[in-house]
Formats: sequence, structure tokens, C-alpha cells
Amino acid sequence: MARNGGAGAGRSAEEVSPLDKRIIEHLQADGRRSFTSIAAELGVSEAAVRARVNRMTKRGILQVVGVTDPLKLGFRQMAMVAIRCDGDRLIDIADEIALFPEVSYVVITAGEYDLLVETVCEDTEALLRFLTEKIRRVPGVRDTETFVYLRMVKQAFQWGTR
Repeated sequence: MARNGGAGAGRSAEEVSPLDKRIIEHLQADGRRSFTSIAAELGVSEAAVRARVNRMTKRGILQVVGVTDPLKLGFRQMAMVAIRCDGDRLIDIADEIALFPEVSYVVITAGEYDLLVETVCEDTEALLRFLTEKIRRVPGVRDTETFVYLRMVKQAFQWGTR
């Protein structure tokens, strides 16, 4: 399972130069943009852009992926599930839930809930099955509260460059 360090576990800002941030901005706008095009706009060589992107990718700073709209793929029900867990099983529970294909992300939190889990399901029946047949059957899950999405107003993937 791939892990994302998340808040508090990130890399120091010194590892990402102003030029790196400008390259990231270009890739956030269009992840398929050529290194040659980015280099021309930034006034550096294509080799410099390629090397920096490769370095940032290798270090886990940058990931270039295709992002889809779940609604356009036939998934009609998204929800955030807040979970309270047995404390001694928290990490194991998070790892197990992260393996479910319906889950888009899992975060361990401080406060009233131990985990927040975003899920994308085909419909309300699929969400119900996910909650009853998967989440509630994970050993150590004490209780859940589900927040059904009515409308996605904003989903952003552009941060950290300005």
C-alpha cells in the first residue's frame, strides 16, 4: 500500500526550490505538458526540467496522475465516513480500510473521530453494502457517522506552489 506522509510528516520546504514550484504549477495546470514546453516558458533547459521532475517524483514530492470525475464514470454516491476505533488497532484499521476499492482516502485525525474515510460508490445501495459489509466488519471499529455528499462544490489538486 502506498502511503502519503500527510500533514506534519512532509518534507522541509528547503527541498523544493522556487524553480521546482514553478515546474509543479505547470504540471498542475496540465500534467501532459511537455518538458520542452515548460522549459521554454521558464527559460531553462529541457534537461533541467526533466531532472527536477524525476528527482521530485523519486522523492515522493510530485506525482503526475490522471484525475477522473466519479460522477461521469457512473459513481453517484460519495460520502465521508467518520470512524471511532479501538485505540490499540487504529493503524491496523486505517491500513485495512485503505485497501477497500471504494475508498479514495483515509486520514488519521485528532479529535472526536479517529479516522475520516472518503468513499465513492455507484449508488446508495452500494454505499449501504460498503458500510455494513465492509467498514462495520473491520475488527476494532467502534462506531461510524456517515456524511453523504449532496454536491461537490470544489475539489482542488493545486496547492503548495504559491
